[in-house]
Amino acid sequence: MEKHIRLPLTRELARTLEAGDTVYVTGTIYTSRDAGHKRMCEALERGEKLPFDPQDATIYYVGPTPAKPGQIIGSAGPTTSGRMDAYAPRMMEAGARGMIGKGARLPEVAEAMKKYDGVYFGAIGGAGALLAKCVKACELIAYEDLGAEALRKLYVEEMPLVVIMDSRGGNLYEEGRAAYLKQRKKEKE
Repeated sequence: MEKHIRLPLTRELARTLEAGDTVYVTGTIYTSRDAGHKRMCEALERGEKLPFDPQDATIYYVGPTPAKPGQIIGSAGPTTSGRMDAYAPRMMEAGARGMIGKGARLPEVAEAMKKYDGVYFGAIGGAGALLAKCVKACELIAYEDLGAEALRKLYVEEMPLVVIMDSRGGNLYEEGRAAYLKQRKKEKE
């Protein structure tokens, strides 16, 4: 099903999304990769506040390239989400609900998604220049020393994504593979 959603990603909104949905996202998202996630989780463990309010936030696993003159952001394609698996459950516990990236996630992340009504969106790898066109505003908010991995606040419009994992345990990677294998078996009979 195709859906157009406006962030923040509340529990109620997250529960309406199902693995396989095509979603066009509009609203504020934050960027971070493994180095930034490590810092944020360390801050949480020390009882410190994060540089942004994580409640109902969506985090895009991306390290954008530098913007060329006249651009808001450089190429902004997703990075492999598994690199954030060690941090994702803690971030969801802190209130973050949405994650954007590419690739499979560990069972611990899937369990945290069910517990906290999280949603994992897939972005198309290799389409960073096209995804960057959805970014209408970009602000560096923390960890400037991390370069591309710094924490940024983006405003996006109609960013095309696919729900890979939903808050009820639906997993497009597993369901898609099972459907493919079933079809292949049927064709061989």
